[in-house]
Amino acid sequence: MAPRVSSDLLLVGSLPASSTEEALRAAGALFGDLVFALPDGETGPRAAWVGYERERLVRPNPGVETVAETESPTGVPRHAYETPVFRIRPGVTSLHWDSWPRAGDAIASYRVFRKLRDDGVIPAHVRFQVGLPFPSSALNGFKADFAADYPVAERGFEDLVAREIQRLTAEIPPADLAIQWDVCYEVLDIEGVLAWTAGGAWERFKGPVGRLTRLIPEEVLVGYHLCYGTFPEWPMYEARDIGLLVRMANYAVANSGRTVDWLHLAGPRYLRSEDDGFFRPLTRLDAGDARVYLGIVLPLDGIAGLKRRQATASRYLSDYGVAMYCGFGRQPGADGAETMREHERVVRAARR
Repeated sequence: MAPRVSSDLLLVGSLPASSTEEALRAAGALFGDLVFALPDGETGPRAAWVGYERERLVRPNPGVETVAETESPTGVPRHAYETPVFRIRPGVTSLHWDSWPRAGDAIASYRVFRKLRDDGVIPAHVRFQVGLPFPSSALNGFKADFAADYPVAERGFEDLVAREIQRLTAEIPPADLAIQWDVCYEVLDIEGVLAWTAGGAWERFKGPVGRLTRLIPEEVLVGYHLCYGTFPEWPMYEARDIGLLVRMANYAVANSGRTVDWLHLAGPRYLRSEDDGFFRPLTRLDAGDARVYLGIVLPLDGIAGLKRRQATASRYLSDYGVAMYCGFGRQPGADGAETMREHERVVRAARR
């Protein structure tokens, strides 16, 4: 089958905007000819990424109790160890959620997207992109007794995801939809840097790849965003090289039970822009028909920095698009519009 994604740029998810309409209008104008799909910017409460699942999904569940609140003096967690800690209540053997607020938000955002596309603000070829966190990213608050609680929470969450994929594809035409799995805590877990998790980190990634992705209709474009996180800084853990992301990407392509249309692999810190050792594992990447996006756009070194990383990566991978290392809705700077204009300027200049 011919590749279904070939664009030069991927917008990973979050954008520095105050609303869905603002994000889609700005992204359509700046990036519409560069991308195959546009996200809604993940604005408002979703700007905290899986903090949204923590507060809107996990905390309200009657089978869950809060063991500890954040230690942050502002009440807003500043890093992973300041997030509230949850556990499953004694005697509870299963968790159930009726609906996923993130899916409801996506359906509402699609209505805005469709109107703007009908009005010509967004190009006709562009799909609507939805980012969904993988299970152990969404459920990272179960730190009190992870070994006992996570398997119970995961079963309930996967049941929810299966039902909500059906709702998404009933409300959003599959030919208009692109779904991205956001995989971050899974990466950190496999790296062995999350002290609260138990053994079995690879299975916590592998299992959902095989169980969940195959549920998405083939007409929907599907991708994986593999990342080391930005909470509180990029990266939360600095890898020696891109080898783990390559291994995870290869597994996802081979075991998703359907076509994988794109892969996003987060890149290095700026000081390693010319580090052959970081990029060399790209020679082992077996992406099939998936478009590869390297997260090598950084907000601090502009065109010259991106070109340095492109030159190094191109020794090991000949054809790829580019992206920010992660969503950039939380980038430093007061002017979100200028942040997006700079992103466009850097990406376009580096294409020449």
